[in-house]
Amino acid sequence: MKKKVWLITGSSRGFGRALAEAVLAGGDQLVATARDPGQLRDLADRYGDQVKLIALDVTDEDAALNAVQIAVDRFGRLDVLVNNAGYGYVNAIEDTSIQEFRDQIETNLFGTIIVTKAAIPLMRQQGFGHIIQFSSVGGRLGPIGRAPYAAAKWGVEGFSEVLVKEVGPLGIKVTVIEPGGFRTDFAGASTVIKKGRPEYEATVGATARFQQEYDGKQPGDPAKGAAVVIQIADMEEPPLRLLLGIDAANAIEKNDLMKIEADRKWRHLSVSTDFAR
Repeated sequence: MKKKVWLITGSSRGFGRALAEAVLAGGDQLVATARDPGQLRDLADRYGDQVKLIALDVTDEDAALNAVQIAVDRFGRLDVLVNNAGYGYVNAIEDTSIQEFRDQIETNLFGTIIVTKAAIPLMRQQGFGHIIQFSSVGGRLGPIGRAPYAAAKWGVEGFSEVLVKEVGPLGIKVTVIEPGGFRTDFAGASTVIKKGRPEYEATVGATARFQQEYDGKQPGDPAKGAAVVIQIADMEEPPLRLLLGIDAANAIEKNDLMKIEADRKWRHLSVSTDFAR
């Protein structure tokens, strides 16, 4: 099987780091990006010319275009783009400033859009490529205390569903990865956690406590998750969406069934709005 060229955003920690390690261990070539590429120095020490380290702020359009160009200049093409960079946030909607909403959406949604748009022209010209977007179970349900994060990830889901319909006929594949809880630092350093005012103690406060207590106890193994992403990248017909983890699979199955039942319950009102035939 031909070795692939990958570009992974947010490679310095969490799922991005686990995936970067797995990609390189498997012999593929990688453009590993982070705000501080110094955190990736050990990868260059171990893998030499197999990896190129670059600084990337995913909200910077010029930097995203440059990252894609570096992949071409260094390795000749780009097979797989992984939009992984992002961070979490827990607080009540009432206590979350508009700027905090903007910051979450800027990184977690616009960062994905910006880097995706930077890669599309190259992949279109190549006639191949695979764009892998990291969403979350929070992109499929509305988790208490995570409104800015969920708003961004729901955006990633909708954007990607349109994307695959547009670029699929051009030979470009799209997959949205939806992890549940994995033992990365996402529940720790990669998430801002606030409990909100006392009135939200039973809701947002409970989410904040759970997040802190869950850290280090999540069921998901990042190495196994990375192996699945690599498997997906090898598929001729990969899924558009893929849940990762037993908690994700269970939660989304329950949530989607509830939505179907609600749609059926209120169908008589839904169809009552049409012109009489």
